[in-house]
Amino acid sequence: METQRQCIYELETTFSADIIKRPSASCKTPYVADVQVHMDANHHDNPECDDQNKDLAHCPALGCCGLSDASAKVIVSKLTKKTAKSVCNYRVELAEHNERGNVQYIGINPKLAENIVDSCLKNNLFTTIHNVQHFKREVKFLNSRFDFAGVDEHGKPFVLEVKNVPLADYEDCLAKDKKHMDFSDRAYNSKISYFPDGYRKKVVDTVSPRALKHIQELEEIVKKGEHRAILCFVIQRTDISSFQPSIIDPIYRNALIQAYQSGVEIIPLVCSWTHDGKCHFVRDDLPINI
Repeated sequence: METQRQCIYELETTFSADIIKRPSASCKTPYVADVQVHMDANHHDNPECDDQNKDLAHCPALGCCGLSDASAKVIVSKLTKKTAKSVCNYRVELAEHNERGNVQYIGINPKLAENIVDSCLKNNLFTTIHNVQHFKREVKFLNSRFDFAGVDEHGKPFVLEVKNVPLADYEDCLAKDKKHMDFSDRAYNSKISYFPDGYRKKVVDTVSPRALKHIQELEEIVKKGEHRAILCFVIQRTDISSFQPSIIDPIYRNALIQAYQSGVEIIPLVCSWTHDGKCHFVRDDLPINI
């Protein structure tokens, strides 16, 4: 279908950049990196930067498991509206990922996922949420603020939470176990996209208590029977063949499976990014491993 590749979101004023150091040498917060910004024929011209230009960039996804750590190649956007406390002139939006000569751009700024879902709702691209009558963002339910709430074509209210999924691999397992595996015979686009992953003090802890709370409250909402409860995982890469709640976080995985069995809907939305900052809709029916 033509709509499957239509542009649904576009970043403004973007440039290629290399991450030199994170945290920055001059600003010690892990959310700020030293970057070298480049002029690029496929990007907007920036008369202020050349190959020696170094600046500060906000990293909303921190290192994103290596995608935005030192030596990473990224796409940054120029920050035009800055607060008095802001030290950054740029924000890291996409990570360039090159594997076996296959280059793709992965959306790692979590806020992008919300904007992508907003566009999909407005353009009627979701398979299971047709002709939405109306919706709004940032709505309070129970003890959480959810990303979207609205009314579907049948007059049924819905609550929708968005999670960004930038990570994928041939096997969903701990890094120490992955070191002993050989994936050379695997197809490039056969990876498993998974959520969540990240730092935790103990391996028995959940990666994101906030994400766990959202799952539990969505289950509580759907059990009351008045609202649809929807969890949309926005997978901003295309080298994948399925999605799953990560087995490295059994607490979250079990909670999601239980919520799904209780009626919480899961939408695995796949989109792709171009070098010049354009996002295209791919599909919203990726197989789910649960």
